[in-house]
Amino acid sequence: MRTLIHSSRNNCAIHKKTVTVSARNIRTKYGVKRIFSYISSKKTSVSAGRPLRRLWLLLSVSGLLLSLLTSTAAGAQTYTEPPQHSAKPDRQRMLGHDQRIILIDAGHGGIDGGTSHGSILEKDITLAISRRLFLLLRSDGFDAILNRTGDYAPSDDNRWLQSRSRHLRDLAQRKELAETLPANVVVSIHVNWARSPAKHGPIILYRQEGRSYLLARSIQDQLNQLYGVQSDSVPGKPFYLLNKITATTVIVEAGFISSPTDREKLCSPKGQEEIAEAIAGGIAAYLMEV
Repeated sequence: MRTLIHSSRNNCAIHKKTVTVSARNIRTKYGVKRIFSYISSKKTSVSAGRPLRRLWLLLSVSGLLLSLLTSTAAGAQTYTEPPQHSAKPDRQRMLGHDQRIILIDAGHGGIDGGTSHGSILEKDITLAISRRLFLLLRSDGFDAILNRTGDYAPSDDNRWLQSRSRHLRDLAQRKELAETLPANVVVSIHVNWARSPAKHGPIILYRQEGRSYLLARSIQDQLNQLYGVQSDSVPGKPFYLLNKITATTVIVEAGFISSPTDREKLCSPKGQEEIAEAIAGGIAAYLMEV
């Protein structure tokens, strides 16, 4: 993945049932600009002795949940929910929906556009796929959380890490959210790039431990069927999120933006929906194994 600074963005429309999402701007003495809302069936508590950054992150999580599931009149962005698929009661019991939090990490955002092809930016593709994945998991009864809902970088909200590196503050913010929830599964969505346009297909990166490998293999199998390839998931040794997050974590490289065939799927609403469905299927299959 390459990082570039780019101000343009692509609109990723999601069709069918319309859901309204808004950002509630909250200012505190710590300079926090945005806390996104979200409503979850599980409540998280904070003990009195924890650092302020823990309290802020928990407030950020509860805020994130409310925005994704409620409608507001002012400053709202709309996107559409995919068809609802009710999970069978026996399947819900097997998967333990009420005990497992799935954190969807939408890669890049804001000043960090990720890799690109012309005016097409990775950050827009990852957000579009992540939104669809979130809605699919929620419709199937999973306790899913999406860590960004718009075009901004998580580093914008990191006021607790004293580092000159924006990239490090970004990664640390993503990691801290996963630990604070705490998440049981973390799936980070990205897009790949190669010099050769002939290189294509999904690649799932995993931490070299059993659960991460099983999750990666399960998602890889589903995406391989979608793309018609036989790619293998690979260990991702140098990646911060794989090394630092306690929960079972994988990085999904959903395809190559440099490949014409992959790019068609990555940039179309239909292709994004298919990719999200494949990833959701892989997560569900993994949870049935463990």
